[in-house]
Order: sequence, then C-alpha cells, then structure tokens
Amino acid sequence: MIRNMIFKTPLFIILLICGGFASAQDTSFTTYSAFKKALKMYPDIKIVPEFVSPNVKEERNLTYCTIGDRELKLDAFYPVHKGAKDAPAILIIHGGGWRSGNRTQHIPLAQHLAALGYASFTVGYRLSEEALYPAGIVDVKSALRWVRKNHKRFKLNPDKITVLGFSAGGQMAVLAGVTAGHAEFNLACSTNVSDQVQAIIDLDGTLSFVHPESGEGDDSKKPSAATLWFGASKVDNPALWNAASPLTYAGKNTPPILFINSSVDRMHAGRNDFIKKLDEANVYAEVHTFPDSPHAFCLFDPWFTPTVNYIDAFLKKIFK
Repeated sequence: MIRNMIFKTPLFIILLICGGFASAQDTSFTTYSAFKKALKMYPDIKIVPEFVSPNVKEERNLTYCTIGDRELKLDAFYPVHKGAKDAPAILIIHGGGWRSGNRTQHIPLAQHLAALGYASFTVGYRLSEEALYPAGIVDVKSALRWVRKNHKRFKLNPDKITVLGFSAGGQMAVLAGVTAGHAEFNLACSTNVSDQVQAIIDLDGTLSFVHPESGEGDDSKKPSAATLWFGASKVDNPALWNAASPLTYAGKNTPPILFINSSVDRMHAGRNDFIKKLDEANVYAEVHTFPDSPHAFCLFDPWFTPTVNYIDAFLKKIFK
C-alpha cells in the first residue's frame, strides 16, 4: 500500500504550533514561492497586501472545531458599517496540493470581499501530512456549519453562503458544494447544522481526478499530490479517486457555480464536462479565463482586482 512506502521527497519544513497541535508542515507552497516562480514570466506582477477598512471587523484565529487536542482555526472579516446585516457569506479555502499552503494567503481576498459587503472567512484544515482524505473535506464542512450556526454573531444571512477555493481548495470547495447532506462528510463538529451552500466559486481547481485532462496520479517520478492525500494511488484505489471528484456528483442539485481560471488548462480538468451536466440540469454556470496567466493568478495583481470583480458580479446575480 502507498501509505507504507517511504517517499524520498525533499521538503522545506517548519515547526507549526497551533492550538496545541505541533507537526512538521510542508511549506513548499507559499505566496512568496509562487510569486518568485511566476515572476520569471510575469515581471510586472505584485503580491496583493493586506489592508484595513473602517467598515470591516476582523476576528482572527477563531476555533471552529476541536478534534482531540487539535484546534481547527479560521479568520473572520465582516462588514460593520451602519445598517450592516444579513450579509452573504463566503468561506475561502486555500490551495497547496492538499499538503501545503495556509489560510492567511487569502486574507487580502477576504478583506476586499468584506469591504464589498460579504462576511468572509479564511479556513484552515488538516493537510495530507496530518490526516488523509476525507479529513480536509470533513473540516471544511464543519467550518461551513459553524459559520451558519454563528450567523447572528457575524450579521450574515445563513441562506446565502458561498464556498470558494483556489487550486486544491477549489476542488475541495466544489466537492463540498455538491455533496450537501452526505453522511460520510457529516462528522466532527456542528453536525446538527446544515452544510448546504447556495453558490460555489472555483479558482483553478480540478473537477475530476480521473478525467483524461487531469495531471494527478502520475507517480512515475514521485507520488502525486493527490496520491499523498488519498493514501493510495489511482491504480490501487480508482473508486476512491472517482468518489473524491466533484464531476461525479454534478447535476440538478448543484448550486450555481463560477469558474475563474488561469491559462493552465490542466488545472481545471473536467470543467467542460461538469458544465455540460449543469446545462442539462438547467443549473447556472459562469466561466472567466485570464489569458497568459499563471496558476496562482488570484494572489497577484494585475489579476486580483478583476477576480474580485468577477466574484462580486456573480454573487450579486445569484443573490439579487
């Protein structure tokens, strides 16, 4: 079995101490590492900084679920201007190959969306070095339920919740959105609250691990990120890889969805077939693609601002 093999994969590791949890964490994907990589082809790009708005309240390092001694955290950014209430909510899931990355990478996105009137939350979840699939999805579902349960605290509308993710987080966002009520994910915390979302936003996340367009599953040189997340290769457990693919569940019960993509086609494997299923079920889908753009486009200007604008316009259309 793949979980019993020793992979000689070089990793940059740090000690992470979070709510009593200490572990070596893969830090190979950060905003800065993605910036340095993209800078070679896009010398004019800029990292989007955090900013402060008098109309936005921030609450960081909130515990949304405790599993054993492990405290799972999120950050909240929500409008507090005069008359602010019933804001649509957005749960933001970071990328990093289900193995790396950090919720703080999307704080600028959450801040900008909050300034536009959305209660926005950046969520952390258990990565593959800590816990295999479906732990991360269980965590995201727990966070969704926690946000809904605390709707009065954050002055948000519990019937207008969007799940948004980038890269691996995009795959997780869509999977979370298309599996509302599935018992296998209704574990951990706030299990008596609905995990239903009313909209999905996928920023360059794969729609299928088993689609011919997918780049995951090639373990010829080293285990792919998905292999490490599932704990089994595509050959050893194809049913698991198919069950974790959002395309498997696309249909009439899928919420409206927005795809915002880079020019790296393999990062949205299965998207066209996903949309075809939605068209047949008369479910709204919208696509925007940035030509000549890197995979991590949403972390940098000049793509960040139009990404925010696409998100805002889509949600205004859905929640009008």
